[in-house]
Amino acid sequence: MILQLFIIGMIIGFIFYELTGISPGGVIAPAYFALFIYELDRIIMTLLLALIVYIIIKYLSSKLILYGRRKFLLAVLISFILKLLIETQIQPMDVMKLDLQSIGYIIPGLIANEMGRQKVASTILGLGIVTIIVYQVSILII
Repeated sequence: MILQLFIIGMIIGFIFYELTGISPGGVIAPAYFALFIYELDRIIMTLLLALIVYIIIKYLSSKLILYGRRKFLLAVLISFILKLLIETQIQPMDVMKLDLQSIGYIIPGLIANEMGRQKVASTILGLGIVTIIVYQVSILII
């Protein structure tokens, strides 16, 4: 079922991109979001992490020469490090009673990379639209 969901997500994401010119946050992000559609806290945390990664990359771009693959790799790496820090340092603290889980280690980096290529609002909106369509199609097919 998960494999079919990812195939559906890639196809619908590609069609959406071809029709609108807006990337829905990467190739696999809509399928992951559709997989966790009932866990809104994870989706919000993933988007929050993506926004933090986007801000860090934007700041670093003014200080360093970042473009193309270098920028993409840095976004994924920062996403991975932030997720690891949250899991190992912030989450185990007794003060925090919130579950700060996001979707994957690199998904926020993929979304942040797309936010850098296009506008933040259009990326989030495209991701939301494609996620809902993927979920609806997966219910019909599966």
